[in-house]
Formats: sequence, structure tokens, C-alpha cells
Amino acid sequence: MVNRRADTKIMTIPENISINKEVEIARVELVFRYDRSSGPGGQNVNKLNTKVTLVFNVAGSESLSAYQKKRITDRLSSRINKAGEIMVVSQKSRSQSANKEDAVGRLAVLLAGALKVQKARRKTKPTRASKERRLKAKKQRSEIKKDRSRTAFRQGDS
Repeated sequence: MVNRRADTKIMTIPENISINKEVEIARVELVFRYDRSSGPGGQNVNKLNTKVTLVFNVAGSESLSAYQKKRITDRLSSRINKAGEIMVVSQKSRSQSANKEDAVGRLAVLLAGALKVQKARRKTKPTRASKERRLKAKKQRSEIKKDRSRTAFRQGDS
């Protein structure tokens, strides 16, 4: 008989979850809840708690500065509840550890996106050549339309 569990890879979550170059969140700040998952899995679905709900309290986090907390709450306001928590649910896999890894990864992507500062747009002027090309195209279009009206007028004359 083959032991199927021996082939499965056990994934572990590091002590600190890296969000970007400056920010790391301590694993102890993450709260995991487990429930029964829906979807494929046969008896597995009915017996095991493979669905993972990751809860991260942004307001109470010691890993984030006040500026970072403000930025996250502003950018992810639709995902944060009244208690100041972000909830990430994962039930893709039939394994609880894989769903846990997925939830942590998705939280990291969410937070990294919220903390990313966009570059300021630099105003640019159109070049002289581009202005000339635009005016030339407008002139050509104008001529085409003029020719249409002239021929239509001539045909109506006869």
C-alpha cells in the first residue's frame, strides 16, 4: 500500500512575512481560522477543515508605522472591517497548509500593492513634429470632406 501523505510537501510560514523591501510582518500578528471548504474534494470536504481565513489587524499591528497603517486603510478601505482587520479567505486547495500559504501570499500582495507609491506624472508638451503631423492629418481630412460636398452639390445641379 502506498502512503500518499509521504509525497505531500509540508509548507511552513516564516517567522516574518516580507511585504516589500522595507516592511515585514511578524507571523504572530496573523490569526488563522479554519472551516469546512466547499467545492471539490469528495469526503475530504465533509470531514476536514481545509478552508483558511486569515485575519490581519492593520490598526493593531506593531510591524507597521502610522503612515503605513494610514496608507493601507485608505487604499484597502473596502476590504477592512470596522475592527480594522483585513480578512483573506483561501479554499483553492484540498490541503489546509497549501490554503494557509496561499492566504499569506495573497495578503502580502494586497499589502504590497497598497504600500506602493506611484511615481508622479511628469507633464510633457507635444513635440513640434507631432503638432505638424496632427495638423496635416486634420487638413487632409478637411479636404476629403470638402471634396464630398462639392461632388454632391454638382450632382444635384444637373
